Amino acid sequence: MSNPALDPREAPAAVTRRSQGGHRPLGARSGAPSYRAISGEQLLRLPQLDRLSWRTRMAMRAVTRVLPFRANHYVIDQLIDWDRVPDDPIFQLVFPQPAMLEVADRARLHRLERAGEASALAAAVRSLRWRLNPHPAGQVEHNVPTFEGRRLHGLQHKYSETVLFFPAQGQTCHAYCSYCFRWPQFVGVDDLQFASREVGELVGYLRAHPEVTSVLITGGDPLIMRAALLRRYLEPLLRANLPGLTSIRIGTKSVAYWPQRFVSDRDADEVLRLFEEVVASGKSLAVMAHYSHPRELSTAVAQRALARIQSTGAVVRCQAPLIKHVNDDAATWAELWRTEVRLGAVPYYMFVARDTGPREYFEVPLVRAWTIYRDALAAVSGLARTVRGPSMSTTAGKVVIDGVATVHGAQVLVLRYLQARDPAWVGRPFFAALDAQASWFTHLRPAAGSPRLFFDAETARPSARLITLRTGMA
Repeated sequence: MSNPALDPREAPAAVTRRSQGGHRPLGARSGAPSYRAISGEQLLRLPQLDRLSWRTRMAMRAVTRVLPFRANHYVIDQLIDWDRVPDDPIFQLVFPQPAMLEVADRARLHRLERAGEASALAAAVRSLRWRLNPHPAGQVEHNVPTFEGRRLHGLQHKYSETVLFFPAQGQTCHAYCSYCFRWPQFVGVDDLQFASREVGELVGYLRAHPEVTSVLITGGDPLIMRAALLRRYLEPLLRANLPGLTSIRIGTKSVAYWPQRFVSDRDADEVLRLFEEVVASGKSLAVMAHYSHPRELSTAVAQRALARIQSTGAVVRCQAPLIKHVNDDAATWAELWRTEVRLGAVPYYMFVARDTGPREYFEVPLVRAWTIYRDALAAVSGLARTVRGPSMSTTAGKVVIDGVATVHGAQVLVLRYLQARDPAWVGRPFFAALDAQASWFTHLRPAAGSPRLFFDAETARPSARLITLRTGMA
């Protein structure tokens, strides 16, 4: 399918704003689909799952007690090929799979539920969640900044030039990815969450940290919020005197799981007007679109949503992790990147699945991840080779795998920091002994003669100098 041209009646912000009074915006059209979430409590009532055995469905239900599940009818009816279930990649991407928990753990949960032992069940669930490493890469210990004597739990400041902001009302999604490394945001446990309702704290922190040039509004998914609420978070950034702030990013999966957000939702045009205002303010607006599989871009509404976002002047950059059972082959990635480029978006990152949640179910060995990336890159034109990867978000920074090489007669993995807490580490190559089974940075060991510095950083606390940078305290 080619990129659908916008009908004049579907013009987003600029044309709608110039229209004569009484023009009904696209989002108010009668008959437009309305969003309705499907949660774990409804899982067993979905008729599409009747093709699976009762034992499988009960195992899936047990997984939803520990890990979050949410879907919607767009995902279920238009993205999943039910004739290929359970192997369908979008089914694997969204629905809980029995193997995400150990058999013994599922049996224990089922036994406690059947016995009506509510408090013991809750304790078992909490214990399992903590076993799944809910905050990888030192997100709580190292990334949450202190400002004016208080820790700001709705912010993360890992890299000097970038701050992440978690608006409290945006800490959910239109559907959940079963691999999501931010799964603790969705399980209803406050001490596992990052969230803030205080955009004033963000503005104050940015004033005190002029080194910050970019803010990433993230979640969850900020675009689950209504336009008026999203405006309350964005407008203060535009009004404040923050000359160093040059770009605003919004991380979202809505483009894949509910593209109607930009096409037919009641306030779709309001969202696009807000995007235009950000661009008109002189700041770059990047929509960080999470597309995991080319099928998510195959529907007319998904392509129309992408076109409408781009018409506001926002740049759409695309990223996703490499996930077993979903996109662990080069042909899928090559098709995804080609489709993104054809539709005017920018392939940006291929990530390695992070060391949290049911990671063993989704992990791909690093050498194989690099091979998939290399083969996919070789199959696309230069316009799609903007993508970086495979990248691991470690405690010390983003480590990319540049390939396999022979150094002093031994095979090694060639690694490099794309981003780091210590900017002096950015771009510096280093080597790990080749391990065909390793699937995360902590599984690697320095190659012979290579310094341990970068490897030891994964378990060490950031230096006092970097702590000072984050807190603003001398």
